[in-house]
This record gives sequence, C-alpha cells and structure tokens, in this order.
Amino acid sequence: MPALRVWLCAAAILVSGAAHAGGGPLGIDHRIHYDNSGIWKRSNQNALMYGTVTAVVGGALVFGDNDQLGDTFWRSVDAMVISSVGAEAMKYTFRRERPSQTDNPDRFFAGSHAQSFPSGEVAAISAAVTPFIVTYGRDHPAVYALALLPAYDAVARVKTRGHWQSDVLVGAALGTGVGLWAAHRDSPLIISWLPGGFKVGFIHRFK
Repeated sequence: MPALRVWLCAAAILVSGAAHAGGGPLGIDHRIHYDNSGIWKRSNQNALMYGTVTAVVGGALVFGDNDQLGDTFWRSVDAMVISSVGAEAMKYTFRRERPSQTDNPDRFFAGSHAQSFPSGEVAAISAAVTPFIVTYGRDHPAVYALALLPAYDAVARVKTRGHWQSDVLVGAALGTGVGLWAAHRDSPLIISWLPGGFKVGFIHRFK
C-alpha cells in the first residue's frame, strides 16, 4: 500500500542513528542535527497545520453532509477533534520534556512545561487525511499521497527538536486509529450534535 511505504520511509529517517543513542519508551529516541531551514522550517509546519484545519473545517461547512465528499470532510472533523483532545490529555498525563529542553529522552513527568508526548500536530494531520484515504484510496490511488503530509510533519518536528521520534510515531498511530474509527462509523459524530442547517452545506444551500 502506498501510504504504508510512505510511513516506512519516514520511520527510517526518524530512527536513523538510534542503535548508538536510543532511549525513550520505544528505545529509538535521540536528538538529531537541528535543522530549522528550507522545507523543515517551523513556519512551514505551522502553515501545514493551519492549512489542514482550514481545509477540513471549510470543506465540511461548504459541502455539508449531503454527499460522500461532505460526509468524508465531517468524518475528518470528528477525527481531528477527538485525536487532538486525546493528544492533549496524554501530554498533561506524561509531561515529557521536548528535545529542545533536554538531551535525555527519558525525562517524563517533568512538570506542566513539558508537553512533548505525543505530537498533537502529527496526530491531527494523520486523523485528517485517514478518512479520505479510506474512502477514496481504492478507486483513486493518488489519494494515498495524502500520507505524505503527516509523514513530512513527523520528520520536520523531530528535525526542529519539537518532538522525539516516539512522540511523532505515537501521534501518527493515535491520529490514524481515530481516523479509521471515524471513517467506519455509521455516520459522522459531531454534525449529529449541531443544528440541521450544517448538514446542508453552503454549496447546496445557495444552489
């Protein structure tokens, strides 16, 4: 599966060098050379995160839940919200210091300032793309390229020392798992809590 190959390549980059300097819960965490330039710049990571949120929420509001595309957008909204809440809860539970704060990947329960585990950004982006991959990937293989987005963010977060390798891998697993759950529900969750007008969507409302 193309998406799996993308993540295997990203994982290979993330764990490179772990044999001589591994640590953390998976034994793979280590600082790599700091790089906040070019495509890895923090500003590019922020653009991807905010762009993903804007695209998913905007698509849900525009298309509503009247067709498959709108339904998929709303499932992405479910997945992003739930995975983000889950990631935040884990951050405050495990309170792990970031590699920008320490060179010791085993610094858990270090205080409220420590919020490295897991990566909320990677979780949210993984959650956002998974329902689209599940819904459209088989008929339109190019959709698997969406897996490049969380894979890029995972590598970038490690390169800029925002997260350890296990932070982004667990974040990806969390987001993908919630995304699979959202994709296979009978119907989107959050839209069922909202007034019926949200089901229509702007594009259908003004036809």
